[in-house]
Amino acid sequence: MTPPAGSHDSTAFKQVHVPFAHRVIFGHRLLEPTGSGETTPAARALREALTLGEDRGARGLVAFVDDGFAAAWPAFESDMRQWVALHLPGVEVREISLVTGGESCKNDMAVVERVIQSVERHHIDRRSAVMAVGGGAVLDAVGLGAALAHRGVRHIRVATTVLSQDDAAMGVKTGVNRFGKKNFVGAFYPPDAVLCDLAHTQTLSLRLRRAGLSEAVKIFALRDPKWFATMEATANALRDGEPSVMEPVIVQSGLLHLDHIVRGGDPFERLAARPLDFGHWSAHRLESLSSWTVPHGEAVAIGIALDCRYARLAGLMPEAASERVIGLLRALGLPTSHALLNDADSVLSSLDEFREHLGGELTITLLRGIGDAVDVHSIDATLVRQAIESLQR
Repeated sequence: MTPPAGSHDSTAFKQVHVPFAHRVIFGHRLLEPTGSGETTPAARALREALTLGEDRGARGLVAFVDDGFAAAWPAFESDMRQWVALHLPGVEVREISLVTGGESCKNDMAVVERVIQSVERHHIDRRSAVMAVGGGAVLDAVGLGAALAHRGVRHIRVATTVLSQDDAAMGVKTGVNRFGKKNFVGAFYPPDAVLCDLAHTQTLSLRLRRAGLSEAVKIFALRDPKWFATMEATANALRDGEPSVMEPVIVQSGLLHLDHIVRGGDPFERLAARPLDFGHWSAHRLESLSSWTVPHGEAVAIGIALDCRYARLAGLMPEAASERVIGLLRALGLPTSHALLNDADSVLSSLDEFREHLGGELTITLLRGIGDAVDVHSIDATLVRQAIESLQR
């Protein structure tokens, strides 16, 4: 007997929820041996990340370390091996190798391929982990390799720069650059643990410490007027890299980024609005136009200044508020313009890339005031040119 036509047709719709735990630790000397087996917050976080409450099965660890950080902190490898032996019995460190730090490590798939090969060579399974140690670029590239191998192995970030600690390490994204476009290839892959050793930020040049503060200016301008005012009041000490002043700013910025990602309702960026990309649409273009020689933090500072001056010209933002943001960036020793902005057509063309990245509709977050964000869906090219010209004076 032949069943009636269509009798096996069916439709199913099921909500799939993918929970993830974001373990973030800020502190000092997090991976240095203490001389005792006392459990530390960092040890608890890594133990949870590696075991997920289970103790069965051998666990391995491979680490990829930013070469700039390794040169500035030469004891890191031996300290980490001793620390793991002390605090994580049963975890075997199978490889620690150096990768070139900075944006250049994201300009091809070489680092990603090295991670994948290491996972295969050292039999890193889903009870083991890949650790990335360095700035945001290294975390991005190594993280993408961890996301791809075995369709995802556990993934630990040790953020060593101001920018990675106050922003990049908090995210759930990985990626590398292709076709001259920032983060064109990547994946959403939450880390299993994030360790931010505030002492590591002192290995940076003063220029890069300052550059990392642009992301703190961004999040405070969006979300926290009191902390924005704190940065204004302490701008001289921040510009000079004073640790006692910088460290609370780094921690508060990182926690605000984390809060937005976890509680903002859109960790995997399915929606059009992306407030944390304030100042970034032009920043990403400036980075590529400079052949990645303009550091991301400085490009973001310039992008924030451009967006604030544009918002003022568009009648969205009062002059006093706009100039407060630009004034703080300058007080921190950050640039607010660049000669490459004079190629306004190239800068404006990034709006099309941004629209494509968002999924079709352009949504740019601007400010109406400190702590008062608004999304707009069109940008006036004439006003952008005027804003560029005014910043170049």
